[in-house]
Amino acid sequence: MITKHYMKTKLSHARIKMVLLILGIVLVASNLRASLTSVGPLIGAIRIDTGLSNAFAGLLTTLPLLAFAAFSLAAPKIAQRFGIEYTLLASLIALTAGILLRSVPSVFTLFLGTAVLGLAIAVGNVLLPGLIKREFPNSVGLMTGVYSMSMNTWAALASGVSVPIAQGIGFGWRGSLMCWAILSTVAIVVWLPQLRFRHQPSQNPGAPSGYLWHSKLAWQVTLFMGLQSIAFFATVTWLPEILHDKGISFTSAGWMLSLMQFVSLPVTFIVPLLAGRLSNQRGLVIVIVFFFLVGYGGLLSSSIMLVTIGTILIGISQGASISLALTFIALRASNAHQAAELSGMAQSIGYLLAAVGPILFGFLHDLTHSWTISLLILIAVSIFQLIAGLGAGRNTHITPTIKSTAS
Repeated sequence: MITKHYMKTKLSHARIKMVLLILGIVLVASNLRASLTSVGPLIGAIRIDTGLSNAFAGLLTTLPLLAFAAFSLAAPKIAQRFGIEYTLLASLIALTAGILLRSVPSVFTLFLGTAVLGLAIAVGNVLLPGLIKREFPNSVGLMTGVYSMSMNTWAALASGVSVPIAQGIGFGWRGSLMCWAILSTVAIVVWLPQLRFRHQPSQNPGAPSGYLWHSKLAWQVTLFMGLQSIAFFATVTWLPEILHDKGISFTSAGWMLSLMQFVSLPVTFIVPLLAGRLSNQRGLVIVIVFFFLVGYGGLLSSSIMLVTIGTILIGISQGASISLALTFIALRASNAHQAAELSGMAQSIGYLLAAVGPILFGFLHDLTHSWTISLLILIAVSIFQLIAGLGAGRNTHITPTIKSTAS
């Protein structure tokens, strides 16, 4: 009887731990995009209030990407020393501080707060794939889908409600941006129980330092991540302005941006499940890129109907693309530590590439007073993404000995 009671109690504790962990992952993931996608629909108001040019306004989206690039390689090492649980908690606290600092009435604090929240988000970006690999080794696709869908759901909500909060409720753009500190504070509270289940950091990762940088497969995963990130962040930054230039109001353009992200949600969840079941993911890559190409073609049109269809197709492609990129990290890695290291590499180099997009497109628009060149660049990016994805989609793993073995 005592043994049965002990086993039932142990099982009950294990279930509670698992529920708390999943809820914590969902809340952390929910904060990885919302404070960024809330900026795009407000760019016009921010430019008018601060006097920033399009290029400098684009820096508000690019600065977090530079922070991602700068800090992503350090995140696994910090987690290796202090544990993933404590590191993620610290990142959530820093994220909240960055959101609040960004809303202080000053151009300096606007950019400083943006940089701080970018550093904080970089930690969550890098560590969650490794955490999922460690805790759910047999359900990587399912948990990546849950993680990706949580991230994209709140990203979509942030895009849609930013203008109504700023104008409809009357909070202004600073108050609208500040609201996302509520979500990060909730995440802090929900994550706190994970400190009780802290894993002792491994002192022996079991692989030579720097071997990922010599792996062709690691670079293909990295480029796939970076190229899809260029498309995502350039689009969420400038789509409202592109649509406004076609005669759509900023409020409607904000909801179009939100629609683009909402339609991504089903594929965000489904694609990792499919990817985990398939022997290779090359077919998924081809379909994703095809939708991208048709979608950008729609944005080049002057027809509102084709623009709307193009926006929806881009949304589907982006949802599938980011979730597949995250799934690649887990599928191509051999263990949880390697997944964290690969995540750091992919997101550091990937977001460094992505950082070019918002500023470049804002500069090109200032130069040409048109979005055509920027959209043509995105078409080219999609073609390069196809090439990288066909390599990353092979049924193979990264090994700690520079070479990777295909099967």
